[in-house]
Amino acid sequence: MSNSSSFNEFLLLASAEMAELQLLHFSFFLDIYLAALLGNILIITAIACDHCLHTPMYFFLLNLSLLDLGSISTTVPKSMVNSLWNTMAISYSGCAAQVFLISFFMSTDYSLLTVMEYDCSVAICRPLHYGTLMDNRVCVKMGAAAWASGFLNAVLHTANTFSIPLCQGNVVEQFFCEIPQILKLTCLDACLREVGVLVISGCLFFGCFIFIVLSYVQIFTVVLRIPSEQGQHKAFSMCLPHLAIVSLFISTAVLAYLKPPSISYPAQDLLVAVLYLALPPTVNPLIYGMRNKELKDALKKLIQWVQGQRQ
Repeated sequence: MSNSSSFNEFLLLASAEMAELQLLHFSFFLDIYLAALLGNILIITAIACDHCLHTPMYFFLLNLSLLDLGSISTTVPKSMVNSLWNTMAISYSGCAAQVFLISFFMSTDYSLLTVMEYDCSVAICRPLHYGTLMDNRVCVKMGAAAWASGFLNAVLHTANTFSIPLCQGNVVEQFFCEIPQILKLTCLDACLREVGVLVISGCLFFGCFIFIVLSYVQIFTVVLRIPSEQGQHKAFSMCLPHLAIVSLFISTAVLAYLKPPSISYPAQDLLVAVLYLALPPTVNPLIYGMRNKELKDALKKLIQWVQGQRQ
């Protein structure tokens, strides 16, 4: 039995499989990365510069954009470099860093989406108490709790993953170091150690999921009782972008981490990884930007200001 410390590097097989399509691979990830960078940086800048957007909802949206930038920057640039230089190697420490950062950003992202759901629920269901329940101090504490929970979850998964002996070589069938792919390299009995970690994470995941579902049931019950059509439209426009992002995040993450190994194929795994890792950071700014008038107005002001500075 060889253990993981005997390897100085891992080989990312997904990069090698695209050897004949290096330029297409590079261009595809470059387009996604630039779109994610542009969209999220615009949102962060607009929220930071416009005092009208200094509210709890936009505070959490700013945090979400920061997480999106971090998650996509952890994996996509390395994949682009590998495809450009026709290599598939990643150092042991680099792989461990990817596992930690991906776990951190994804866990924090999910916790933050749960917090954003609570904010939306209070705004719609208890509007008269919103200022008291969601003041600045509460928002900062909730945001800090989301980041802290993500950090602890990442430490737990990273320490557990890289303490399990590897018996199946060092080839990772993905374009980045993904925990399910690394676990395929471990001894069968060693995988039992991961079960405890998955149970803990699963309890937190389903706890947040149930909270989100119940909150949306409450929200839709309240919204459908609003007499005016304009009021219903305003309420739906507030919560539907969040529902779209949550649905995209949960569905793709479940496909990646909870599907049976028997239906796991390299091409399918690659597609699912792109869907849950690269797609949300790219489309999140579009979802919020297209559905939110205040944010669109702030972005227009920002673009007009930039154009004025150039002239």
